[in-house]
Amino acid sequence: MVAHAEAPRGSLQHYFPGGKDQLIAEAVAWAGDYAARRVARIAAKIEDPTPGKLFEAMAAQWRDEFTAQGFDGGCPLVATVADTAATSESLREAVGKAFEGWQRPVASALRELGVPAPRSTSLAVLMLSALEGAIVLARAHQDVAPLDTVVEELRPLLDGAAA
Repeated sequence: MVAHAEAPRGSLQHYFPGGKDQLIAEAVAWAGDYAARRVARIAAKIEDPTPGKLFEAMAAQWRDEFTAQGFDGGCPLVATVADTAATSESLREAVGKAFEGWQRPVASALRELGVPAPRSTSLAVLMLSALEGAIVLARAHQDVAPLDTVVEELRPLLDGAAA
């Protein structure tokens, strides 16, 4: 990694004294913050917003990325959990915090769209779970159909939750 970056050999230890786990944990925290900020930007751009349209816009980002760039990319949070959850408690905790940081703005956006507070929290979990699962399936099948399916199936449920 240091050679690829053409950095001095001591750079990794200087900036990440906790080693690889610290580097990954900081990258995961950044990814979670990025996802959270994206939710706010998405919500602000939706015309005649509804919970279903919010979810559709979240899925559309992945659909667009896969269509334009192929299926190599994926969510770094899922990849980190899959690769390290059983071997590193600190990384599992970092990913858990990143997911919570992403879930909060989704729940907040749902509340702003008229979903009652307790339901907004559970629907945010459902939305992120469905989105992440669809991302994994889309990559496995090299097809965006799983993203389209979760949007189609969840839109009525999400829109029906708004008061």
